[in-house]
Amino acid sequence: MMAKTATWRGMTPADLPAVNAIAAVVHAAYPEDPAVFAERLALYPDGCFVLETANGLAGYLVSHPWHVMQPPALNALLGSMPQPASTYYLHDIALLPQARGGGAAGTVLTMVFDHAAAVADNVSLVAVGGTAPFWGRYRFAPHDTPSLARKLQSYGKDASYMVRSLSADHAAGSTISLE
Repeated sequence: MMAKTATWRGMTPADLPAVNAIAAVVHAAYPEDPAVFAERLALYPDGCFVLETANGLAGYLVSHPWHVMQPPALNALLGSMPQPASTYYLHDIALLPQARGGGAAGTVLTMVFDHAAAVADNVSLVAVGGTAPFWGRYRFAPHDTPSLARKLQSYGKDASYMVRSLSADHAAGSTISLE
């Protein structure tokens, strides 16, 4: 469990080597080139965060506006952000084992959902590695279709496209603390 001194802050280009190292540990089965993280940061820095601790970075989250029901392929460059966007896409969250279980995911997801509401009325993601139940706890629901199955192939056979509506969040003023 991470000490209370862990804080989320905006990602900077100087953080990218640590982000890539964390990705190699946490998402070894879903490798992405360093250029993917660098491009996401350059295109949409407001959606990129790192978890800073006294011992260095222990996690990251990358998110950005995108097209609903059209997840980017794994390890693919985007080129640009859509104008307008129809979803806020949660590209990746990764926490090193020592950063899990202390509420870090819920903290950053609350920040992201608040930000996302200004961009779109939903947040979408691709759940991989059996994480769909985790995302279900955050009110994401699967939206798998035959046309999406082809788009999800690069993520593996258990990949599931999931969407969370944000309209109910604003009505309830919700925050997240599910860890």
